[in-house]
Amino acid sequence: MKKLNAFLLASALLAGAASAHAASHAGAPMAGDAKKDTAMKAATDMADGEIRKVDVDNKKITIKHGEIKNLDMPGMTMVFQAKDPALLGKVKVGDKVRFKAEKDGTAFVVTDIQPAK
Repeated sequence: MKKLNAFLLASALLAGAASAHAASHAGAPMAGDAKKDTAMKAATDMADGEIRKVDVDNKKITIKHGEIKNLDMPGMTMVFQAKDPALLGKVKVGDKVRFKAEKDGTAFVVTDIQPAK
């Protein structure tokens, strides 16, 4: 009987420890979740837009865009600089795109641009 009681006590203690461990890690992301979070953040940094003008000589692009969340900017039409001039070769006037823009000093710069899906 003493062995049974000792076994039950040990089982209860282990179950409690396992439960406490699980509770302490309940909010911690798993490795796969971290990758999903990164991918989702990248997707939310992208804004929708339509190409209005491509100025290859001056490395600028005019985009009519929706909200740009990472810049806290409402939708409008504006001129951006292209971080990499090669980005301008990917698009033409009228294309629907998803793009990423960042503030670089006083300028707004397009750092990535993809066709809209």
